[in-house]
Amino acid sequence: MIFKVYFQESIKQVPVREKTQTIYVEGESEREVRLKLKNEPYNIEFVTALEGAFLEYEKQNEDFKVLEIG
Repeated sequence: MIFKVYFQESIKQVPVREKTQTIYVEGESEREVRLKLKNEPYNIEFVTALEGAFLEYEKQNEDFKVLEIG
């Protein structure tokens, strides 16, 4: 399953909508995605699963790239 992760670049950064970034990560659950990203300096705001029409819509975005995280 593909998850869309909304985050700030620094764990010290207060969430501000204009500075929120997104990445796409493959995982079995939200918990697994958060565990994969635990060593990154991100302040994760929200993780949401992408399925069906939502996933197809995101794939049309030129920035759509699923991160390969071990």
